[in-house]
Amino acid sequence: MAAQLLREIIPLTQSDCFTIFSRVKHNFDFPLHYHDEFELNLILHANGAKRIIGDHIDEIGDYELVLVGPNLQHGWFTNKCKSTEIKEVTIQFHRDLFDDKLLRRNQLGYIKSMFERSARGILFSKETVLAIMPRIVELGKKHGFDSVLELMSILHDLSVSRNMRTLSDASFSNTENFSYNSRRVEKVMEHINQNFDKTVTLAEVAKIALMTEVAFSRFFKTRTGQTFIDMLNEIRLGHASRMLIETTNNITEIAYKCGFNNMSNFNRIFKKRKNCTPKEFRETYAQSGVRTFI
Repeated sequence: MAAQLLREIIPLTQSDCFTIFSRVKHNFDFPLHYHDEFELNLILHANGAKRIIGDHIDEIGDYELVLVGPNLQHGWFTNKCKSTEIKEVTIQFHRDLFDDKLLRRNQLGYIKSMFERSARGILFSKETVLAIMPRIVELGKKHGFDSVLELMSILHDLSVSRNMRTLSDASFSNTENFSYNSRRVEKVMEHINQNFDKTVTLAEVAKIALMTEVAFSRFFKTRTGQTFIDMLNEIRLGHASRMLIETTNNITEIAYKCGFNNMSNFNRIFKKRKNCTPKEFRETYAQSGVRTFI
């Protein structure tokens, strides 16, 4: 039985390119949810609030800008936030606002890449937030074609910004088919996704890629930005996170079903990546408006 999650129907018609909401509030009161559209969310003065994107959980600071892809569960929660003037600007736009053929054009390559990464949620750096914030705040004052041009310009500038951070684990967010522009890497990723619950060694994936272990390690890190071990652990953690939410299995059982043969190692890796223990993760989801199993 899957966890019960709210599907939000947003007030964006097929005749509109996007919708924008701006509000000042003293808390966050909307449960964890998802919707078919992209969402760019700017939050100011909410230090200590909690962000949940997919299986990512963290506290936020005073400057928050996140791009959430279609059907990725997300939500913000008051947590430790004491502010009485939280500023939130939410922009939601159709997933087909940019046609697939258009996104394949060279000039839109960065936006295409950003949209692919947004399937796991993207957190932009404080420097980017400070640079883009005035334009997002003013976007609601523009109308017609000018507003669409400005939104596209904002998205382009975000797509080329530095230090953006991908949040949710790939296997949790169902992004196993993400393109790495390398058939060798994609074959390795397919093997990992099919065998994450078993022992997967560097030697066997290097053999799949027809490379030596040393050469493969360098190649894989260059193409994915992660070591083979880090990627394997990320995929395993994504599956473990989903099982923590959607099943009644105890934590030890989940760890072993996801390829972790040592509980202390599982707890250490889980806490290092998610800033909480598996037990705390499950409890946080239970408090977020989702029916989980504890």
